Amino acid sequence: MSKKVVIIGAGLGGLECGYILAKNGYDITVLEHDKIVGGCLQSFRRGKALFDTGFHYVGGLREGESLHGLFRYFDLLSLPWQQLDEDCFDEVVIGNKSYPFANGHQRFVERLVEYFPHEKEGLKRFVKQLKEVGEHLPDSFLPRQTEEFYANSLFARSAYNWLNDTIHDPTLRKILSGTSLKMELNAERLPLYVFAQINNSFIQSAWRIKGGGGQIAEHLAESIRQMGGTIRVNATVTSIVERGGKAIGVRINREEFMPADYIIAAQHPQALMSLLADSQVIRNIYRRRISNLKNSFGMFTANIRLKPDCIKYENKNIFVHTPDADLWNVNSEKAKSVMVSYYAPSTENSADFSPAIDLLTPLRWYQVAQWAAEPQGRRGESYVNFKNKKTEECLNLVEKRIPELRGSIDAIFTSTPLSYHHYTLTQNGSAYGIQKDWQSPITTVLSPRTPIPNLLLTGQNLNLHGVLGTSMTSVFTCAEILGMDNLSEQLDVKHWK
Repeated sequence: MSKKVVIIGAGLGGLECGYILAKNGYDITVLEHDKIVGGCLQSFRRGKALFDTGFHYVGGLREGESLHGLFRYFDLLSLPWQQLDEDCFDEVVIGNKSYPFANGHQRFVERLVEYFPHEKEGLKRFVKQLKEVGEHLPDSFLPRQTEEFYANSLFARSAYNWLNDTIHDPTLRKILSGTSLKMELNAERLPLYVFAQINNSFIQSAWRIKGGGGQIAEHLAESIRQMGGTIRVNATVTSIVERGGKAIGVRINREEFMPADYIIAAQHPQALMSLLADSQVIRNIYRRRISNLKNSFGMFTANIRLKPDCIKYENKNIFVHTPDADLWNVNSEKAKSVMVSYYAPSTENSADFSPAIDLLTPLRWYQVAQWAAEPQGRRGESYVNFKNKKTEECLNLVEKRIPELRGSIDAIFTSTPLSYHHYTLTQNGSAYGIQKDWQSPITTVLSPRTPIPNLLLTGQNLNLHGVLGTSMTSVFTCAEILGMDNLSEQLDVKHWK
């Protein structure tokens, strides 16, 4: 009889772990507290407009690039991916000036040298480091790295210090940090590895998906079912049951008991602690370590449904910043940076016009904490006013770049870190999970292993966030069961380069 694995959470990490283990003959059950799978990959409709919850674009999908080998294994390359403009996949706007980010390391340098000819050598050093980090990504899938590896790797170097040492022009440093809404830039903590790996993948190539990021979750879920696995929604795990120093199963909705040989928690480790309230294995020192970890900021999102044939579709993302925005220390209560993400035209719309766009800006938990105890949908007029004010701040910034935007709005739907916390159980609505700290990589870069030998962690809180990081971590987690040598062979890692 195959061993039974219960996976808590049907976000990207949980579904990828389910896929790997089902493919290897394990009896898989994925339990999701929400009514649909996907977590931050969920898509939703408002009228005819389709919106994504948290997914906007990925990098490195071409053969030989960062994400390609992983998505080939997960059978996700056949989805309707659309490559963004190779000559300007991201546009950084500071004040009234715009700067292009181009795909390909050499072309990336060439485009920015047009504006900063005196920084040609610095830009070459910049992309050289990013490229080297990307080329060594397959090395991550070697037998388990030791704690000494993290202590001596680029996890233990400051991204901020490296950027300042590499690029001397302060304006160019700000531009190179200008697509920062892919991560939380933190001058005191962010490791160079996180900054380099994520930026490198997008410089390789950048992609949207037509029809919403929910297709990724749906495809993985269907593959799990076809391989004999089970996925249950509206199934909230309320406790993990122990016996003899091991986890023996979970309790669902406080009543049903489901036995398991292994349990994988695809949720925030701080949320997991509440499921282990009666644990005899989890010591207070481990609980304190997890509870003291700092979380990255959340996001305010304005999902804007557009009137037909009003806003020309741009096959790129736009990042708009005020001249005084401090990208490495986001503490202003007023929006000073906004990401504009276009939705590709559907068959129902003109091919030249976008049906919807998203505006995103960082938002810290303390700004919405006063409404956290109120039920979803009943947080009162003050919360509505707060969201309306934040929407206006975003529009005021973006309309300088897209002056026709206000007159093209059909409807606006908003979300805050409270929304993410409610629907996806994301701790404090964090966009990128636990902050990694280059001064303490052993503490903040978490292992999949827990003090309970058959209880494992997965997801963006462990190693690296985002689609790339979560996909890597799902492999690390499953390697605790299957062995990394076995998985490396299945992934065909030796042929990635």
